[in-house]
Amino acid sequence: MTTPSAATSSTASGQAHGPAPARAGAPGGRRGALGPVGLVLAGGVSVQFGGALAVTLMPRAGALGVVTLRLLVAAVVLMVLCRPRLRGHSRTDWGTVIVFGIAMAAMNGLFYQSVARIPLGPAVTLEVLGPLTLSVLASRRAVNLVWAALALTGVFLLGGGGFSGLDPLGVAFALGAGAMWAAYIVFSARTGRRFPQADGLALAMAVAAALFLPLGVLESGTKLLDPTVLALGAAVAVLSSVLPYTLELLALRRLPASTFAILMSLEPALAATAGFLVLDQALAATEAAAIALVIAASMGAVRTQVGRRRVRAGANLTKD
Repeated sequence: MTTPSAATSSTASGQAHGPAPARAGAPGGRRGALGPVGLVLAGGVSVQFGGALAVTLMPRAGALGVVTLRLLVAAVVLMVLCRPRLRGHSRTDWGTVIVFGIAMAAMNGLFYQSVARIPLGPAVTLEVLGPLTLSVLASRRAVNLVWAALALTGVFLLGGGGFSGLDPLGVAFALGAGAMWAAYIVFSARTGRRFPQADGLALAMAVAAALFLPLGVLESGTKLLDPTVLALGAAVAVLSSVLPYTLELLALRRLPASTFAILMSLEPALAATAGFLVLDQALAATEAAAIALVIAASMGAVRTQVGRRRVRAGANLTKD
């Protein structure tokens, strides 16, 4: 769920971040990509099983309390590892990172409110519609209407023709999280251009944690200090934030950004698997088909965007 991978997967709508990915045509590209692909998939599995663990923690600490623990622990770890400079930044720099932090806080808060009400697989599927919509709008190609129609068909199936089988409030929260994910992608790109390495991410995470801390304390109070809650909250932070960030950063040093984005389209399937194994959330046949359609739409949108860039690159070479 909702990691900086989302920002990097904005290859469907913007620039990739982190170390420059390896060129697809590099020697031994296919064999060399197997390792990075494994790292990305491991990161995805970590995120979704972290989300499943968060659901089991919610009866103890509440949805807002779990988000607070996740953001707080992740912020501490990232601030210690990155040690970002606090001086020498303009007002625009700080404005960008603050909005990025707000988007991150809203994205996580809305998503966790969603999974408190509807199964993990459908929640992630609905959330993915945010980046998918951003990709379709950014591309402005007619073929993307096909991908949009495919995604809408999946959403229709997921809702059983009217979402009568899912909590309407949970659906609304998931869609809101998707909208914030799209905003997260946009401001992650802007932050990445203004701050070196992962400094902007660390600062934005600190902003998000500071914003959510009063909400978590208000809902959960002293429950957040319970040793078991703290331990499980730290585990959620490591699985959902720290570990996937690290794995994806390593992968992007050798993996084409387009391949990374396509792999990220598998998030709903990984979420459904985690929901089934950890939370015993089985999917009906129509729900599984709906998730497959949304995944296909996401992959198609990414492939279309990559193809468009290759055409432009070829045209530029021809002009030169």
